Amino acid sequence: MKTLAVIPARFASTRLPGKPLIPIAGVPLVIRVLSNVSRCRSVDRVVVATDDERIAALVRENGGEAIMTPPDLPSGGDRVAWAAERIPSEYVINVQVDDPLVGSDMIDPLIEVLSSAPEVSLALLAKKIERDEEITSPDIVKMVFDKNGKGLYFSRSPIPFPRSPEGKWYKHIGPYAWRRDLLLDFSKWEQTPLEKAESLEMLRVLERGHSIRCIVTQRDTIEIDTQNDLLRIEEYLSDHLNSQTFP
Repeated sequence: MKTLAVIPARFASTRLPGKPLIPIAGVPLVIRVLSNVSRCRSVDRVVVATDDERIAALVRENGGEAIMTPPDLPSGGDRVAWAAERIPSEYVINVQVDDPLVGSDMIDPLIEVLSSAPEVSLALLAKKIERDEEITSPDIVKMVFDKNGKGLYFSRSPIPFPRSPEGKWYKHIGPYAWRRDLLLDFSKWEQTPLEKAESLEMLRVLERGHSIRCIVTQRDTIEIDTQNDLLRIEEYLSDHLNSQTFP
């Protein structure tokens, strides 16, 4: 099997407890994400990795595959790695359960990079920030990268510092694409100081001296972290439910 997609789904979210089970336009969030990823032709198998029987039961009732993971794994990436260690593949896509608009136009470019650039072992998407409030929001992961797309740093703080109103800021959105070998190595590394400080697992990769390829996309999405995000996604879907367009 070439490509495995894993959706890590914890029940115990700090800001939105039970987030994977919250209905989005009448469909539980985890089921909406699972359905979207299952339609991606470049993905061979989709698994929900969870530590909660309620989530696993819902996934199975809806025809999906769920795998139970230990409850003490420190991050979503570690949960994905736990599943990937038991399911052989070449590439592993970490699909965020909080992204109900995820689709093949977000996943396919990442797989294409891994397929065409053997030196790349981890790839993710970068979207130019259009809403000023996102620059300072700690819920939005900002990123800087060099002219070749090599990630330099990721932060919940504004980077670069917004000294000039003409600056450009980028945020990380959507899934990560890993070569399986690096992902399994990642899961064996201790959490690093910057990772703990920012609560961002991609910093564990940078602190260990590995590179991350950042791919600029025009595609945006709405990730569910707060009650306000729930209002935004419901409003968006009420306007676009029968459309193939995305934000």
